[in-house]
Amino acid sequence: MDGNAACLQYGMPGATPTSLARSLTGVPGLDEVMHGGFIAGRLYLIDGNPGSGKTTLALQYLLEGLRSGERCVYVTLSETADELRAGALSHGWSLEGIEIVELTSEEEQLHPEEQLTMFYPSEVELTQTTRKVLERVELIRPQRLVIDSLSELRLLAQNSLRYRRQILALKQYFAGRQCTVLLLDDRTSEGPDLQLQSIAHGVLSLEHKAPAYGHALRQLRIVKFRGSDFSGGFQDILIQRGGMQVFPRLTSFHRAGGVTHESVPSGVTALDRLLGGGIDRGTATLLVGPPGTGKSTVALQYAVSAAERGDHASIFAFEESREIMLERAASLGLSLRRGTGPGEVSIRQIDPAEISPGEFAHLVRESVEHDGARVVVIDSLNGYLNAMPEDRFLTAQLHELLAYLNSRGVATFMVAAQSGAFAALRSPIDASYLADAVVILRMFEHDGRVKKAISVLKKRSGWHETSIRELWFDGAGVHVGEPLTQFRGILTGLPVELDGDGGHAD
Repeated sequence: MDGNAACLQYGMPGATPTSLARSLTGVPGLDEVMHGGFIAGRLYLIDGNPGSGKTTLALQYLLEGLRSGERCVYVTLSETADELRAGALSHGWSLEGIEIVELTSEEEQLHPEEQLTMFYPSEVELTQTTRKVLERVELIRPQRLVIDSLSELRLLAQNSLRYRRQILALKQYFAGRQCTVLLLDDRTSEGPDLQLQSIAHGVLSLEHKAPAYGHALRQLRIVKFRGSDFSGGFQDILIQRGGMQVFPRLTSFHRAGGVTHESVPSGVTALDRLLGGGIDRGTATLLVGPPGTGKSTVALQYAVSAAERGDHASIFAFEESREIMLERAASLGLSLRRGTGPGEVSIRQIDPAEISPGEFAHLVRESVEHDGARVVVIDSLNGYLNAMPEDRFLTAQLHELLAYLNSRGVATFMVAAQSGAFAALRSPIDASYLADAVVILRMFEHDGRVKKAISVLKKRSGWHETSIRELWFDGAGVHVGEPLTQFRGILTGLPVELDGDGGHAD
């Protein structure tokens, strides 16, 4: 890809067209959040605590420019060139082709005759350090420049007025030079530098949070972006070997329209009859009940039935292992073809302690947009809740995810396990108002045995039976019996058998 191709307008659904040239970031997902990447030729601030990913983002940006045939310069004030190359090597990157300008303080130099020297600033517009940077810029004429980090310049400037003058001078110098500049700041000024944020054309803030248990949560937020729209709010990010990846939060931009609501049968005639003909495509169904009632098995039945019709189904399992799920399918006589194509079922095992909500939403989105999933199973919401560092945002996250899936014509099945005894059952989250259909599964005692019952609480898209039917499983699959009209109080777990006249049986 040539240099011009790296600055093309980004086609974002619903975004306002712009004639401003864009400089792609090279960070998966970030261009989407920025609706096309940085506006070329402007100055941006990358702000974040140590370890939040500033250097990683900056290196990916320069490597993207290198692939586009652009001249790239990395100015390092606090880290040696060898340390920078070692960090890049840990991601499998080579920095060959990127000009590294290493400016170290006089006290840290081991070979003064081979190093550039940093002096304290005098009463002039630019410090000696800034002059050294500009000398290299004049020589190389880069199209992408990173200065890491501003904390060193802040220390040298000695006061905020002189520091602000230096940054303003840099901004004025690069104006019209067709060079996109990233300034990295590690917040050593005790919080966000609002003066610096006011000078920059755009500000990206990186956050790094360590929960009491599990992996560290990293997030990115665009604080300001002059001349362009962008996706607001916090976006989850992941840093692993290969670099940073941003998981854009699902918004109305990602939703499609004009979905045809056709029926999605389960393959079990009595179950479809209970649901008024089946579940409608583009709706979300909640399967709720205590452990052991068959919620996951019913969801699995829908996934296998979809694959048998030639659709692709995707199951996200938070608790159950892939091997156990496959064994259960085999014991029920369900023919499950694993894969990511039509007529196949993909099973992704999710560790709630090692995944962020944004990354999970990204996996679901990939299964729909790349694999063509028409049925999605989330098993279970309990595990999804555990993946949330702050559970008060779970409902909003789930609402965004379901709105996206519904707009894509996907039939979504959510499993929620309740705890407690019989009528005193409790759910960790009330997602019933988000679901278009709610199917309740219960256990009840009869003739010295524990049996299962299934009923439909609601179905927004059409009629459904109000009866309660018995549910059981065997080697021939899922079975739903006739309405249990001879009992009263089944949902309490302790039903009363009625005689032929509607009274209590002796």
